[in-house]
Amino acid sequence: MLAEMRIQDLGVIDEATLELHPGFTVVTGETGAGKTMVVTGLHLLSGGRGEASRVRSGKSKAVVEGRFEGLTGSPAATVAGNAGAEPEDDGSLIALRSISTDGRSRAHLGGRSVPVGVLGELAEQLIAVHGQNDQLRLLRSAEQRAVIDRFAGEDVHEALSAYQRVRDEWISVSTELADRTNRAKELARESEVLRLGVEEITAVDPQPGEDTELVERARRLADADQLREGATGASYAVSGSPDGDPDVPGALGLIGEAQRRLAASEDPRLRELEPRLAEAAVLLTDVGAELTAYLDDLDADPAVLEQVLARQAELKALTRKYAADVDGVLAWARDAVDRLAGMDTSEEALAELAARRSALAVELADISTGLTASRTEAAEALAKAVTDELGGLAMGQSSLQISVRPRPAEANDPLALEVNGTLLHAGTGGVDEVEILLVAHDGAHPLPIHKGASGGELSRVMLAIEVVLAHSDPVPTLVFDEVDAGVGGRAAVEIGRRLARLARSHQVIVVTHLAQVAAFADRHLIVDKGMRGGVTRSDVRTLDEGDRVVELARMLAGMESTETGRAHAEELLALAEGEKHDWELTGKPRPSRRKRT
Repeated sequence: MLAEMRIQDLGVIDEATLELHPGFTVVTGETGAGKTMVVTGLHLLSGGRGEASRVRSGKSKAVVEGRFEGLTGSPAATVAGNAGAEPEDDGSLIALRSISTDGRSRAHLGGRSVPVGVLGELAEQLIAVHGQNDQLRLLRSAEQRAVIDRFAGEDVHEALSAYQRVRDEWISVSTELADRTNRAKELARESEVLRLGVEEITAVDPQPGEDTELVERARRLADADQLREGATGASYAVSGSPDGDPDVPGALGLIGEAQRRLAASEDPRLRELEPRLAEAAVLLTDVGAELTAYLDDLDADPAVLEQVLARQAELKALTRKYAADVDGVLAWARDAVDRLAGMDTSEEALAELAARRSALAVELADISTGLTASRTEAAEALAKAVTDELGGLAMGQSSLQISVRPRPAEANDPLALEVNGTLLHAGTGGVDEVEILLVAHDGAHPLPIHKGASGGELSRVMLAIEVVLAHSDPVPTLVFDEVDAGVGGRAAVEIGRRLARLARSHQVIVVTHLAQVAAFADRHLIVDKGMRGGVTRSDVRTLDEGDRVVELARMLAGMESTETGRAHAEELLALAEGEKHDWELTGKPRPSRRKRT
């Protein structure tokens, strides 16, 4: 859960610390006081886009810091660990986001600088923000389909993953088949060039590094006389004359004479030097042997030189055409062989691709049929659950219907897929179109929710959807940003009841203008705006019971200074506390009571 959030220089908020309840926290305040900055701060902590315009006027940067608790063993802890974040001594985790006036954004997690995307990954496991923008997104067909998938859970998720995997392969094979068919002549010409090149290289049969070795060998053959003379002189100097001429003893002979003289000496110091001369003799013997072997291998045959030069000419013919050196020529040949394997335009190859495409289409159609069935079942369950919620939101005559129908393929649709004898468009999310419909009252025609509901009704429908979805939402913290807009009276009380009930399984944070909703909160925060030092500033403070009554009276009708207003606020608080108490004892709400007239 999010235990605490600190905001500094964000919008009109100078500096504020929000201590959040593990249950239901409500944020209220006058219009323009800065309530939306609380939600903005949560969006920033969630890795959302940071805008320089959000920085408080006259300040260089805005900072939002959040402290999360209870993450041990959770997926969020895994995300933090992978990012190298370190928890605090009490096990909590600190996330920080800053935005500068020059547009630069920084993110830190557990004391480590991290990409902003890491905060987004963390927030996916911890926070879900539901606001009026989410309502607008829910009016789109793709978003409505995503709602069904989210509500359905693993059944649809697994089927959709399989569908997308097979669809990608189906598209790939279809594209390759079309490409080979349409480019048959071009590919045939290109493959002929590649085939001839591979045959030419294969005929020459170059070996890795052969061109470098031939250069060295040709140099030795061309300079054989000079090399022989130098090696022979070095051999004489080391080993002496091969005919035993005493006038040319060589280094080995001289060392042998020095060994004999030292060994015959009676001075221990001289005899100690003899082993070192023996080591030198061994080394010189090895050098002499290598010089002899070099002279034996040294080839001065002009015919051999001619062969080497001819081989160099063959290799140069290849390097002029295909690459800078022999290794590059061999790499070209390997690449050409691979490309030729994908250029087979024979009837057999095309038939094999066509058969693979057909098999994938059948598999994809089977998966899409199962996906549609799962979505249809989930749509019925979701519609019933939302309709039940509407009954408690002063829309008892209304009901929700969710249509899941196939999307027909248009003419010449490259993604047309035959499913049960009908050509459908195989989109990334399946072959289904989803539409949420509202039946305003018994006998009314189902209409899309944006056409069948007034502004206030639309807010209630959206809230009912969010409440139902929240029960299937795995994240621990749910944020609602004025989703109760356009609602009042008894419906507002029902909204408060539902949010309080939701807070029994989630941490719930609500920004609202309705006293009926705020009364059900476990903790009440208010955003105050005032003039200090000639500058408009806002801060956030936690209300005690007395201050809470005053704030609720103000929210009811601006009656904070009247006894009637306070009495109304106290009655509202008592109702909410009684409801929550009953829920804790029995799990059921207190029966509604109407005043006698």
